[in-house]
Amino acid sequence: MTEKGPTPLERFINGILPENPVYRQVLGMCPTLAVTNGMKAAMTMAGAVAFVLVCANILTSLIRNLLKPHLRILVFTLTIATFVTVADRIIAAYMYDMSKQLGPYIPLIIVNCIIICRCEVCASKQNVLTAATDALGQSLGFALALASIASVREILGSGSWFGIEVMPAGWPDWVVMVLPPGAFLTLGLLLGAANWIGELAARRRTTQGVA
Repeated sequence: MTEKGPTPLERFINGILPENPVYRQVLGMCPTLAVTNGMKAAMTMAGAVAFVLVCANILTSLIRNLLKPHLRILVFTLTIATFVTVADRIIAAYMYDMSKQLGPYIPLIIVNCIIICRCEVCASKQNVLTAATDALGQSLGFALALASIASVREILGSGSWFGIEVMPAGWPDWVVMVLPPGAFLTLGLLLGAANWIGELAARRRTTQGVA
């Protein structure tokens, strides 16, 4: 099962901004909203997703010629679940407090639409190099999205970044930003900004093409 498409480098670049999983594809909303009240939790989640996505994409690509159409989603899910279990146990062993803070959201990576989507769209049809670079690009794009949302929420809501105080002592913390409403508000504003920038870039390319 092979399919022509973007090169490995194009897959990598597309995953960062043009096909950003959060701002362009609007996938992975559960962790995006749930764990972005602080940078430490957001980056731990991003790292766990990156590990699972890269491993799942590589393994799926390796067995792509053995996949049966009616069983492929089951195989994807079992593959992802295996690596999620590994990530969950590693975090619990070496980052116990963070594991308790993230709670069920690490196991829920199993049903993260970003990973299942990349297994279906890319890894099950492309070679290992393409699948790996696609996973790396999507992982970096997801990490950048989580970092941008978490930065806004933590700085405005707690006056800190990665737990380090960055705002003046008199800064009045916007408590709402570290609560669920702050997640929706921040995501909506940044998503709107991303779409606006994308439209401006598209118009500029169109104008240049006409000229």
